[in-house]
Amino acid sequence: MSAGPLDPTPLVVGVDGGGSRTRVLLSDAAGTVLARVEGSASALRPGEEHAAAEVIKALIGEALAAAERTESRPAVCVVGVAGAGQERAAQALWSALAKHRVADDVSVQADAVIAMDDAFGDSAGVLLIAGTGSVAYSKAPDGRLERCGGWGPNVGDEGSAHWLGRRALSVVTAATDGREPETALTGAILTALELETLEDVIPWAATAAPGAYALLAPVVAQVAATGDLRANALISFCVEELALHVRTLARRCFSDERASIPVAFAGGLLSRGSLVRKRLEQRLKSAVPGAVIRSDDVDAARGAVRRARRLLGVEV
Repeated sequence: MSAGPLDPTPLVVGVDGGGSRTRVLLSDAAGTVLARVEGSASALRPGEEHAAAEVIKALIGEALAAAERTESRPAVCVVGVAGAGQERAAQALWSALAKHRVADDVSVQADAVIAMDDAFGDSAGVLLIAGTGSVAYSKAPDGRLERCGGWGPNVGDEGSAHWLGRRALSVVTAATDGREPETALTGAILTALELETLEDVIPWAATAAPGAYALLAPVVAQVAATGDLRANALISFCVEELALHVRTLARRCFSDERASIPVAFAGGLLSRGSLVRKRLEQRLKSAVPGAVIRSDDVDAARGAVRRARRLLGVEV
């Protein structure tokens, strides 16, 4: 809540840019949401910061149009985007957005930072994000910030949707060779990719972005739900990797994983009701006995709006 009366005229915008989609929230200074829009991915990839800025600019324009405020420019825009943890990439995106004049004041943050803003505010806790990529962040009781994972699709992102999709392809190719038992994943993945044979996967994979692999994660979950052994093994492996992220930060920031530790989830792979989330919640009961899991969804775009309002001078 604000400390006093607010001028509702200034606008703030929060952007959550991921590897599969970008979400934009337009709000007034009091925090009233005026528009929500969603579009294509804007995660930062080397040398493609201007392309991400174009996506974000267009979506902010759509949000202003939806709110019938096309003649206005937001006072503050906070962009939380995957890949912005690298200072060079964050600076390049900031420069591109400033050039587009998307707002009077622009702040670029790592996607986890804005998600933490929504999950815990100024309090301590562990946030696990598993969407196209994966990363965990924590704020210790003494205010110290720590990170685990988030090393990108080429060398890390264990337990992410991209990671799960890539391993599913390895399973079906091995099954085709006879190195592994047959699995219903084969037909399901070919259908999802609209391919005729597994040989067609080779040219597809040569040009596929991480977000394309991530689209296979729901296929794995659907097949696992039918009882397929290999799909279930993949889900179990995914859950172990994600639980390890949480346990590592619990020990690093809270000394003992048996202590009471607020834990929140974000990202499409961990949406409420998803198979991965259900199994992860169960696994954490033994892996991190002190975990107190937040049931509400974490909305990173809402966290970006919260930070934008604070930059505007609003007490939130």
